[in-house]
Amino acid sequence: MPEKRKIQVGKVCDQASLEKVFAIRREVFVGEQNCPPELEWEHEDESTHFLATVDGIPAGASRWRKTDNGYKLERFAVLKQFRGLGVAQKLVRTVLDDLPADATYIYLNAQILAIGLYEKFGFVKEGPQFEEAGIQHFKMVQR
Repeated sequence: MPEKRKIQVGKVCDQASLEKVFAIRREVFVGEQNCPPELEWEHEDESTHFLATVDGIPAGASRWRKTDNGYKLERFAVLKQFRGLGVAQKLVRTVLDDLPADATYIYLNAQILAIGLYEKFGFVKEGPQFEEAGIQHFKMVQR
């Protein structure tokens, strides 16, 4: 039986933790998925950031921010060696639990491969498929 890994997700705002978040995003989005770096680094100061660790090692990242439309969940990234352990689910749950009480409209732009993950949390596709940073997405809204 495989050893149980300890997955923790916490909100971060100190510079050292933010650097870990940005390093994960850089590896996943810019390195693996070839997203243009200039598209990756926006809205950082207005976002609430999260860092996931597995047995104390940085493993994943995400954020939420308030927009004119509602609350947008963004930049979910898990390092390749930590995929399949439940890190993404723990990130989504923690981010949703952190949203303010007035968060009635919650949405995200999901990469095609991640749609199933978000559906587990009550998100549904809305509108046509579209390309963002060279990757196919659907807008999803929590119902």
